[in-house]
Amino acid sequence: MSSQEGIALVNRDDDGVDTAFRSDVLAGLSQPQKAISARWLYDDAGSQLFEDITQIPEYYPTRAETEILRERGAEFAELIGPGRAVVEFGSGSSVKTPLLLSAIEPSAYVPLDISGDFLRAAAADLAAKFPGLPVHPVEADFMRQVALPDAVSDLPKLGFFPGSTIGNMVPRTAVDLLRNMRETLGEGARLLIGMDLIKDRAVLVDAYDDAAGVTADFNLNLLRRVNRELGSDIPTQAFAHEARWNDDFARIEMHLVAQSDLDFSVSGTHFAMTRGETIHTENSHKFNRRTANMLLLASGWDPQQRWLDSEERFSLILAEAKPPKSAP
Repeated sequence: MSSQEGIALVNRDDDGVDTAFRSDVLAGLSQPQKAISARWLYDDAGSQLFEDITQIPEYYPTRAETEILRERGAEFAELIGPGRAVVEFGSGSSVKTPLLLSAIEPSAYVPLDISGDFLRAAAADLAAKFPGLPVHPVEADFMRQVALPDAVSDLPKLGFFPGSTIGNMVPRTAVDLLRNMRETLGEGARLLIGMDLIKDRAVLVDAYDDAAGVTADFNLNLLRRVNRELGSDIPTQAFAHEARWNDDFARIEMHLVAQSDLDFSVSGTHFAMTRGETIHTENSHKFNRRTANMLLLASGWDPQQRWLDSEERFSLILAEAKPPKSAP
């Protein structure tokens, strides 16, 4: 399969609406604390805005992770070995993914992403940079187990989940995702995963509320997507972006705060909000060594190696899918 084709596994109704998106939005807005899952931030516009976020001065994770990938390539090659099919959960970054692919001599590259156009563009870019590498994009919701292309079914696999996206999930959802990744990749697979680290509150808040307002636009784009795709009339101009540090849960929270009392409808369902009420759109949990290891072990992944950037802001962890062990 060429990099431009891909496999589409997103369920849509007769009007072309992503049924999971509509269900999640309606359920989330019906809760006492209104919320929409962070995965829906990444339509084509949202994916591009996030790429823009990675370039702003306040957002350190991309620079820190890229530093690790640039400087530890020889160690990745030794521990991972050549010939693995790299399965990336989320379309590849124009910087990070080539660094990994150049280091480990993969046999194939399989990017998975729910944003089809962005996925195909990223896959085409990677295929052009690595003309001898088979590229098999899959348009899918990787929060669930994914059937990989037949072309890579018999190859050893390396899952790649950079960017600390795992931190966007509450622990139970993160465990479910990591278990689904294990099922997708199979026993004996490896996983290279990024996890952001706990640090000074001001550094964390600034990273999610930059002075140029790029993150605010990224957050507000979610409402624009709801309006466009779900036939809604949310007054996006009546909301403001806010980033908060929640110390009890060791996470940054992103909210959309109503600036006045509001009434609106989504797919024919009416909602009301009072001034100051929020729609909770994203969590970004931060980890230390113990909490990172606990999360991986609870999901069937055995941590093998951990790398930090020079300022110890970010970690990349290599884990292996091993058979379950009985206690102790």
